[in-house]
Amino acid sequence: MRMDPYCFQCLLSRVRFECSLVLDEPDAIEAILERCRNRLEVIRSQTIPAPHIATEIHRTAYRLMHSEDPYESLKRSNNTTAWEVCTAVRPLLSTFREKVLASIIGNTMDYAVECHTVAEDFRSFFQREFRKGLAIDNTEAMLSRAARVVYFTDNCGEIVFDRLVLEHLARAGSHITLAVKGAPILNDATLDDARALRLDTLVDILTTTGSGDVGVSLEKIPPELASALDSASLVIAKGMANYEALNEEEARLPPIAYLLAAKCDPIARSIGVPRGSYVAMLASH
Repeated sequence: MRMDPYCFQCLLSRVRFECSLVLDEPDAIEAILERCRNRLEVIRSQTIPAPHIATEIHRTAYRLMHSEDPYESLKRSNNTTAWEVCTAVRPLLSTFREKVLASIIGNTMDYAVECHTVAEDFRSFFQREFRKGLAIDNTEAMLSRAARVVYFTDNCGEIVFDRLVLEHLARAGSHITLAVKGAPILNDATLDDARALRLDTLVDILTTTGSGDVGVSLEKIPPELASALDSASLVIAKGMANYEALNEEEARLPPIAYLLAAKCDPIARSIGVPRGSYVAMLASH
């Protein structure tokens, strides 16, 4: 997916937010923003997927603020919050559809996206949003294809709710390869985050995407993940960045189940749902 003009201001908004997590000097933050803005002007017209552009801009910001993981503390906090809410609602969730919806509501833990705010009272937010249900619901078709699954994770916090989906798939007999980020980027889950939540005990293979790119770059994936994709019957891709990265690669891959909250207008328009919708969409070749 290519960048919409709307995306450029959103990207810079996210840079400002991550700078504010580690810097308390307004002038330093503005200087980093200006450097990123200038770099964005150079690369914005290139015909490359939006996640590639976002990766370069975030990496530029990380380098200039001298931080390898500005979201580190926030990720731990998100996982703690999500664990408390997940523990409370778990007894109420029985079907695959319900667990998928819970994991998609977890996808709203995504910071500095224009027109989207992470709920402060996440438990009340979860209960309210759960009643909305799924705008697109292909969960039954997904489950019927889930013999061998490659599962691309997204945010911390969200991965706590992913446990519910992974447990359901494992009990159904699915072979699961779970892929997290190979290095910190935004508040996305890494190997350390997955192991801290013992996700490795729920799946057959825990691996990485091979990089700390926004979304996933198929050119950078490790051999273990490439082999899993070759034999997979279903790919589950969490979040907007994975949708942006993979929706032009669908012909190269097994059927892809996109599980996401449509938090911005370009993604919502691309899928054909109102902004704020929860989507469990099985893409067809």
